[in-house]
Amino acid sequence: MVKICCIGAGYVGGPTMAVMALKCPEIEVSVVDISEPRINAWNSDKLPIYEPGLDDVVKQCRGRNLFFSTDVERHVFESDIVFVSVNTPTKTQGLGAGKAADLTYWESAARMIADVSKSSKIVVEKSTVPVRTAEAIEKILTHNSKGIEFQILSNPEFLAEGTAVKDLYNPDRVLIGGRGNAAGEKAVQALRDVYAHWVPVERIICTNLWSAELSKLAANAFLAQRISSINAMSALCEATGADVTQVAHAVGTDTRIGPKFLNASVGFGGSCFQKDILNLIYICECNGLPEAANYWKQVIKVNDYQKTRFANRVVSSMFNTVSGKKVAILGFAFKKDTGDTRETPAIDVCNRLVADKAKLSIYDPQALEEQIRKDLFMARFDWDHPVSLQQIKAEGMLEQVSVVSDAYEATKDAHGICVLTEWDEFKSLDFERIFESMRKPAFVFDGRNVVDAVKLREIGFIVYSIGKPLDSWLKNMPSVA
Repeated sequence: MVKICCIGAGYVGGPTMAVMALKCPEIEVSVVDISEPRINAWNSDKLPIYEPGLDDVVKQCRGRNLFFSTDVERHVFESDIVFVSVNTPTKTQGLGAGKAADLTYWESAARMIADVSKSSKIVVEKSTVPVRTAEAIEKILTHNSKGIEFQILSNPEFLAEGTAVKDLYNPDRVLIGGRGNAAGEKAVQALRDVYAHWVPVERIICTNLWSAELSKLAANAFLAQRISSINAMSALCEATGADVTQVAHAVGTDTRIGPKFLNASVGFGGSCFQKDILNLIYICECNGLPEAANYWKQVIKVNDYQKTRFANRVVSSMFNTVSGKKVAILGFAFKKDTGDTRETPAIDVCNRLVADKAKLSIYDPQALEEQIRKDLFMARFDWDHPVSLQQIKAEGMLEQVSVVSDAYEATKDAHGICVLTEWDEFKSLDFERIFESMRKPAFVFDGRNVVDAVKLREIGFIVYSIGKPLDSWLKNMPSVA
């Protein structure tokens, strides 16, 4: 029996290995992690991450050919293929701080693999890593191999949170990068055979190592670029009276462009987009390509601009102050159908409102209160580092933030509502009931264009929707910085 081990039981390792176990019943799959609470959660009825359909997959395979364990070294020792899906956070200090990826955990994993291995193994990069990381890892393994042969492959993930299981069942493509020599091609074929259990062979793309590594960064950069492009257009739409939804539809019907990732919003978030673009910027700079680096910097700048613009609109619309006013935050996760709050635009919006002394009442169907509070008071880039290394900012403003379990509780006695995640349930809320319970004038700031602005205005709300013609009230408010 072929044995696969994945180091790292996070958002990538857990779902990927669960689906692999389901589709390859003759392969034994182990997911290992040094975090005992995380592994205990994977072995419980309440998994550590929320992803539609994941519960069913895990329950079908767990204990049969899918195992979750903290015995990292034993499972690595026994495996034929080792996936490495550890964190590659942005460095917070030293050379490349604020841009470069921190490969400390990857290097540690590589040294451990070399130490415990007694047989040849295929080591697969599953984490998002800088270009030519495989070469560095290869050197570590080779110089510590004790005569054991290691082959390094790059197999980046392209999952979208909220649809991860669906994406794993039916991926657009599976990308495998390896060395062009005979041993490298044999390793590529071995991994290709695993995926071929359920992925059509024509969707399995094989490249060299460097192309596979760069393709992951490029894919995320291109997607983020589209979001920043439509968000930049949303500001122009508001200034001119155009409707960004109509503009996006007209642009998206061009088959050369297509409709995906053209929904204007308060900004992009998630664990990958900003981190990968910063990494790409750093790589460009290190290779003497400042013009290319500046291009990708602008994608980040527009995203920051959009979050700032939204928060400023809230303050300026409410008589240029939110001091002492209750503002309901509907949605904190970076997108619907996930509890993931990493780099969510809600963090920046909430922090800006808190800095203006607003009182926030936050409701999200999946994001946990403990995580929300941690996100609001954690130093930038620290979310992907171990808890022991995280720096929590001064918590003097904690009393300004409450996290509640109901949208109606969040909005009661509020002066305004900010919709920051596109959860479906927000479309069907009883806004007449909400209006009656709020202070007047009652404001709705829709950062995801999910509510019916016309209906809400009929009820009596003053409504701001990203990229839509401005409410007459808002046209008379102070200009937004």
